[in-house]
Amino acid sequence: MTALLPWQDIDTVLFDMDGTLLDLHYDNYFWRQYLPQRYAQQQGMSLTVAKAYLTPLFAQHYGRLQWYCLDFWQAQLGMDVLALKQEVQHLIAVRAGVLDFLQALRQAGKQIVLVTNAHGDSLRLKMQCTGLAPKFDYIYTSHQFGLAKEQAGFWQALRDELKFDATRTLLFDDSLPVLRSARQYGLAHLMGIVQPDSQVAPLVTDEFMMVHQFADLLPIA
Repeated sequence: MTALLPWQDIDTVLFDMDGTLLDLHYDNYFWRQYLPQRYAQQQGMSLTVAKAYLTPLFAQHYGRLQWYCLDFWQAQLGMDVLALKQEVQHLIAVRAGVLDFLQALRQAGKQIVLVTNAHGDSLRLKMQCTGLAPKFDYIYTSHQFGLAKEQAGFWQALRDELKFDATRTLLFDDSLPVLRSARQYGLAHLMGIVQPDSQVAPLVTDEFMMVHQFADLLPIA
């Protein structure tokens, strides 16, 4: 469900990157298909065997800071993960309506902040490919704080740095664990994403307000 937001009660808008501003198809394809394929080639094994090894390894670290760390996976797999991500960077895509929505927030005088779990190298690659960086007042990656957004303590660490008012802050994020963490901390306004990956079926949940297209939230009064 989507509802009009009380813009008069919101000063700061926090955005996740992957699956929120950018189509999650790039990341899902990379981690589920392309990296296993290249790992299989490197190790001289079948794709089936490679996935059988990688899938539980990924699950072991999912949702923790190392899951998002390219240096960690380079050490684990013996591969230049950033170079591999660059090989399929043509799949990096801004979701529909994002640019117009960011512009509307700017015109309305809202503080616009990117808050991502992405590793710094991945963040830079995506900003280079999309040109989104100038749209934000601030850009933070969870690696700066040593905590993933899902983890207890992250939001306080961000607040210590950004000095936002949690009661007047809106977070857009496609991750239910992240939204739950933010809710537990006390962020007043939370919005999930209906279809983070354009190639995967929409997410069905009544736990949070959800938006399919950012255009659905315009105008911003």
